[in-house]
Amino acid sequence: MKLIKSLLTVTLCGLVALSNSAFAQAAPAKSRLQTILERGSIRVGTTGDFNPMSIRDAATNSYRGFDIEAMEQLAKDLGVKVEWVPAEWATLVAGITANRYDIFSGASLSMARARTVAFSDPYIEAGTVPVIRKADAARINGWADLNRGGTTIAVSLGTVFEEQAKAHFPQATVRAIEKPATGYQEVLAGRAIATITSNVEAATLVKTYPNLTTVAKAELRNKRPFAYPLPQGDPVWTTFVNNWVALKKSEGFFDTLEAKWLGR
Repeated sequence: MKLIKSLLTVTLCGLVALSNSAFAQAAPAKSRLQTILERGSIRVGTTGDFNPMSIRDAATNSYRGFDIEAMEQLAKDLGVKVEWVPAEWATLVAGITANRYDIFSGASLSMARARTVAFSDPYIEAGTVPVIRKADAARINGWADLNRGGTTIAVSLGTVFEEQAKAHFPQATVRAIEKPATGYQEVLAGRAIATITSNVEAATLVKTYPNLTTVAKAELRNKRPFAYPLPQGDPVWTTFVNNWVALKKSEGFFDTLEAKWLGR
């Protein structure tokens, strides 16, 4: 009887130890949100080479742009400071998984990236738009006006826009331009009536070159969402960022940034 009692005691102690161990393993790790609040800063990865979304001033080592203002507002709403972490597009995902930053300043959502990192809800949609000379704006009102025989559309060779142009303008002549030449330079020189590019780049082009403009009534095509890359496995942090995106959308914050930086 004493032996049985001893065995029961050992077994019960073992079960308690296992239970405590299992509880410890199941206990959630500290959320990145809590870490950010305790640290007093949010680490934001950004490239600084994506005009007008993220632009780095080398002289002052400062940043400006659509995504920069958004991340500054996120930090303000969190009550913390921003730590800008220089990043590159090729290592965007690696920077998240290596814990170099808490969030990336914004990128197009792709399934390849989504296999390794989480994404917030989208905050804007980017898409393809035609760019033409202002002198031609009165006679070109939409995509259909460019899909005509005798019309030349210039695009950069090997880009997604080359394939898009062939699909959107089967009646026109699509001319693929090799680097360092560009589609918009062909338009400026009068060798093409239009080029197509993302509305993000188009916003910069029309500011840089006053003779260029986007086609006023041309809707965005080949749309793709922009969202914030985040670490996987942290539902608290992801939920917080999603709630912030939803709130800022309803307040018109992103509409204001689009009007300022993307001209729409």
